[in-house]
Amino acid sequence: MFICKNCKSVDKFELMFSPEYQGSKSFSLKYNANNEIEITVDGYTFVPDLMFMNQFAVCKYCGQIYMWDYKMENKSD
Repeated sequence: MFICKNCKSVDKFELMFSPEYQGSKSFSLKYNANNEIEITVDGYTFVPDLMFMNQFAVCKYCGQIYMWDYKMENKSD
């Protein structure tokens, strides 16, 4: 899971696409059995890392970029 360091929203993001990208720019996400996000972009599925998030993800709520961190699971939640 990823958390926005600005507004603290968890896993709420849109992807930024390069203007040169030629695909249809359709993406979806789901959680796998390990509770990791799996992103599918134009049929290609992968698990993003923090570097990917800070290069290509924009927070849906506050619009911040380059502001993601891993959200550590709290056992008391």
